[in-house]
Amino acid sequence: MSGDISLKVLSKSLGEKVLVKLRNGKLIRGLLQGYDQHLNLVLENAEEVIDQNNSNQIGTIVVRGDNIIMISTSPKE
Repeated sequence: MSGDISLKVLSKSLGEKVLVKLRNGKLIRGLLQGYDQHLNLVLENAEEVIDQNNSNQIGTIVVRGDNIIMISTSPKE
C-alpha cells in the first residue's frame, strides 16, 4: 500500500527537483528524470549538498533504491 503511494508521489515529481538522503548520510539534489518499482532514481543535474552554501556538482546519476532513506519533493507553488 505505502509503495503505491510512494510511486504516485514520484510520478507527480517527474521533471521536478528532489532532495534524496542516503544511508551514508549524504544529501543529493537533482531533477527526477525516472524511477522504477525498487525506487531506483535517475537524477539529472545532480549535486551533493555539503551545507546550505556549498555543493559538489555530479551530473546525471542513478541512485540505487536500497541506499535511499528519504526522498523530499519540492512543494507545488
